[in-house]
Amino acid sequence: MPGIDECLLEAMRLPGARGAALVDWTSGLALGAVGEAPGGDHETTAAEAAELARMAAEHGTFAAGGDDLPPVEDVIISNGDSYHLLRFVDTSFDSSVFLHLWLGREEGNLALARIRLGEMAARLVLG
Repeated sequence: MPGIDECLLEAMRLPGARGAALVDWTSGLALGAVGEAPGGDHETTAAEAAELARMAAEHGTFAAGGDDLPPVEDVIISNGDSYHLLRFVDTSFDSSVFLHLWLGREEGNLALARIRLGEMAARLVLG
């Protein structure tokens, strides 16, 4: 079971990956980051992505329809040249972390990245 560094390096092997981070959405801090960051600063990117993740996770509008279904799994933002994929990580403590993958639009495959990031999130060991 991979730790943070191994998980982020695996994310960077996805086609089109520009940068990846594990972020705590309650504090907005990056727990780990690799590759590039939009605007060049991983901490600013983590804080801004955390605001978006917090809105999705805390608002019932975006929650699953039943008690047996998970809450929000991921958030996808697209812009002219890239995608931002935020994948929530289920943890034994408070599940307040997510993986953020910055993916080039031309080189990347959003469907593949979403599947693989989900697999990575399920295997990630935090401790």
